[in-house]
Amino acid sequence: MIRIEMIWLALGASDLRGGIDVLLAQVLRGFAGGAQAHHAYVFANRRADRLKVLVYDGVGMWLCTRRLQAGGFAWPRTGLDPGAGVFELTREQFDWLVAGLPWQRLSAPQPQRITAN
Repeated sequence: MIRIEMIWLALGASDLRGGIDVLLAQVLRGFAGGAQAHHAYVFANRRADRLKVLVYDGVGMWLCTRRLQAGGFAWPRTGLDPGAGVFELTREQFDWLVAGLPWQRLSAPQPQRITAN
């Protein structure tokens, strides 16, 4: 199993047509410190019906894709673009997000917004 210590949600819409290299370039541009070992970076397309999760395990990169059969993911849409910043998610919020549930309604501590450089 891949160890994940922190989960980051990339705000705004991302172009998910590219692979690992395209998303890694976005991580290097938008996340403080670039790709960190045992961190996961979550991206969504414009319609928020597909997610890609990029994980650096300290040795190499992993890329996972998730698409719901119907509906979409609860993705922040407040006029944000790809360079707008990131949120740190808890594991429970991430589990709800990938299930298509409204993770923002959890009673767990709310994610912190961290602006991109």
